[in-house]
Amino acid sequence: MFPLFFAHSALHCVIYLFHVQHQYYQPGHFVIGGITSQFLVPVFTSIDFEEKPKETSDDEYAALPKNYQHVLSLVFAVNEVNENPNILSNITLGFQIYDSYCDARMTYQNTLNLISPHRKTIPNYKCGVEKNLIAAIGGLDSETSSHMASILDLYKILQITYSSFTPAVCEKDHISSLYQMAPSEEHQYTGIVQLLLYFKWKWVGIFVTADDKGETFVKKLTHQLSRNSVCIAVTERVLTHRGFSGFALIEKYQNMAESLSKTNVDVFVVNSDKNTKTNLQWLLLIGKMMNVSPINKVWVMTADWDFSSETFHRDLDIQNFHGALSFAIHSSELQPFLRNILFNNSAGDTLFFNEQHELEGGFDIINWVTFPNKSFLRVKVGKMDPQDPLGSDFSIDEKIITWHQSFNQVVPLALCNDHCHPGYSRQRKEGKPFCCYDCAPCPEGEISNQTDMDNCFQCQEDRYPNQEKNKCIMKKENFLSYEAPLGISLALLALASSATTALVFGIFIKHENTPIVKANNQNLTYTLLISLLLCFLCSLLFIGRPQLLTCNLRQTAFGIIFSVAVSSVLAKTLTVVLAFMANKPGSKMRKWVGKRFSTSIVLGCASVQASICIVWLWTDPPFPDLDMHSLPEEVIVECNEGSANMFYYVLGYMGLLALVSFVVAFFARKLPDTFNEAKFITFSMLVFCSVWLSFVPSYLSTKGKYTVAVEIFSILASSAGILGCIFSPKCYIIVFKPELNSKEQLKKRNK
Repeated sequence: MFPLFFAHSALHCVIYLFHVQHQYYQPGHFVIGGITSQFLVPVFTSIDFEEKPKETSDDEYAALPKNYQHVLSLVFAVNEVNENPNILSNITLGFQIYDSYCDARMTYQNTLNLISPHRKTIPNYKCGVEKNLIAAIGGLDSETSSHMASILDLYKILQITYSSFTPAVCEKDHISSLYQMAPSEEHQYTGIVQLLLYFKWKWVGIFVTADDKGETFVKKLTHQLSRNSVCIAVTERVLTHRGFSGFALIEKYQNMAESLSKTNVDVFVVNSDKNTKTNLQWLLLIGKMMNVSPINKVWVMTADWDFSSETFHRDLDIQNFHGALSFAIHSSELQPFLRNILFNNSAGDTLFFNEQHELEGGFDIINWVTFPNKSFLRVKVGKMDPQDPLGSDFSIDEKIITWHQSFNQVVPLALCNDHCHPGYSRQRKEGKPFCCYDCAPCPEGEISNQTDMDNCFQCQEDRYPNQEKNKCIMKKENFLSYEAPLGISLALLALASSATTALVFGIFIKHENTPIVKANNQNLTYTLLISLLLCFLCSLLFIGRPQLLTCNLRQTAFGIIFSVAVSSVLAKTLTVVLAFMANKPGSKMRKWVGKRFSTSIVLGCASVQASICIVWLWTDPPFPDLDMHSLPEEVIVECNEGSANMFYYVLGYMGLLALVSFVVAFFARKLPDTFNEAKFITFSMLVFCSVWLSFVPSYLSTKGKYTVAVEIFSILASSAGILGCIFSPKCYIIVFKPELNSKEQLKKRNK
């Protein structure tokens, strides 16, 4: 098929605005029109309507060889339909193809030619053979498509455009006859963001032409990037040649090339419309000619990018784009274009038009591999399809990506600063974009377990941060166990003290008929020894993992048994005092002297303590509990006392008994008697009170198992103080000085 050049018609009604030098025509029952972009033409001279415009000679046109395939594709498709009787029986398709010359004036002119009679440029004029135009295909860019639509939509002629429709050119929602054979540009923005996020590129530049299309691209992409925490480090707006002389434009390009070479931004997103891609390549070429430092970047380009579509491809250095990434529309064949009709493309994808007359489909992700001889490969490395389920709508195989040589086949970094590693959190720098930050160590008790976390966080209650503060470690249980050295030591000490008490009790039983044993109420002595034995043994309730039974018993048993012991000491002291008072002539104290009085003292005092413990267990009993917060690296397994007040009531009552015993014994210490225990009781109560007075601050200042150890030690120390002060002198006499344990010696000493 060859270009047809027509002479002037004999009809005087025909007016030629411009002589159309490149057109392709084939008659048919129905004609499909086409506006391609095969040629570039110098800027047309202005029309003053005083003389015929000057025609452009053939040698002034610059051809775009790749775009010639658009003509061949339409011719091939029409012939295929005509040669297949099963498609359109007894009907032939024709075509009429003009060129836009990438110029608005010629696009309008040739769109009018499509709707005008053959060889005439007069719309709505019928003369000669009528041309039945049913649809038009074009154009290659948004501007051409918009110019065509402004005319075709008036005649309700179906228009199929194979380019993305840029909102900056024209809003197409009101154009009912326009169908777009490319997915919505919004999907490209989404794909760009997904690509940047996949490689964790958060510090990127944008390269556009300084026009409305470029500003719209910047505005829409900026909105998407900011929503996904990606910063725009720099926006380069390349100027067009309009309004600049050759030298001024070269100077502008040189300055921009120097700026690009010096910036630390390694990833640039390029809006690859026809102006931007041409200007970018010329900018890089001029930078090389002016000996500007190499501009080695990762170029992320929209779906319009293609080296072979450049007129001056042989003069350009495409090595700058080695390793670049771009989007490409899934390839498709010419099919019936009807609303709500689904069809499959050559790749087997199901395609359909949405409500905006846009083709619902996805994009391939292309890796550009260039060679020194100006050849290149387009390697598909992934895809983006918004119709796929979430999670599978974006995929990429980074192993097969070839990066620019300057990156040594390592994924380039696009960050304002280095990553904040686990154990650190990001802190914004004042006056800098949100992608620029300092890395601050996590505070005590908090961790960060991922890279570039905005905030550190606390571990779960049963875990604590490791030293690097990048993970949580399970807390160990903290309680006084029999396996721990401290627990074993206290348990052995309690058993040894119990054995000592049992030995003393055995000595007293064996020598129960001796004067020293009978003195000061023998039954009280036995009661005191048994209670001391139980005091030593009850300390074992505090060792081991707390259970409900042991929690209920440990404090109540300790309180009651100790009350029995202290009340026995008090009863012994009062017995001595009453005995001396009863020996006075006419004393009425004789009736109080005896076993009944001492027994009443012991039972009465112990009953009060038992009542306190019963109320405690009834109202708010102790229970096993876990303290997660007192120790940073351990969980304290403890007995929660339930009511802390009741615990201190038990201690307070026991202290009151000890204080009364101490006061009474202190005043009775000088009473004349060989076996008077008042002095020893005074010392024992002094030890007892000292131990428990020091217990309170120690108990409150320690945590975990050491709190329990303090209470056990206080129990053992106070019990040992009573046992040692009261019974060690007697045992010494019984065992080592038996001659002093006799009535004769007693009478001798009384004389």
